[in-house]
Amino acid sequence: MDEKEKYRKAKERVEEIKSFYSHLFAYIIVIIILMAVNIFITPGFYWFLIVAGGWGFGLFWHAMGVFVFSNGFGAGWEKRKIKEIIEKKSND
Repeated sequence: MDEKEKYRKAKERVEEIKSFYSHLFAYIIVIIILMAVNIFITPGFYWFLIVAGGWGFGLFWHAMGVFVFSNGFGAGWEKRKIKEIIEKKSND
């Protein structure tokens, strides 16, 4: 792997991480706002927890994709498949 390829992969990795933290920041801000609105408007039923749970589930899978699956748990097959495709095209 040459330097340009390493740089490109590192840049993609940084973009993935930045995307996750942007998502996390938006989640925290919006959930706080929804919590405040919920408590002031309908304090008897905490509907913001439904939104927090659903969005939190999506955020959890985003984190898994960025920090777990891309670092090795399941990433090996992707690398092998890419290598296989490259070798197949070079043989054609």
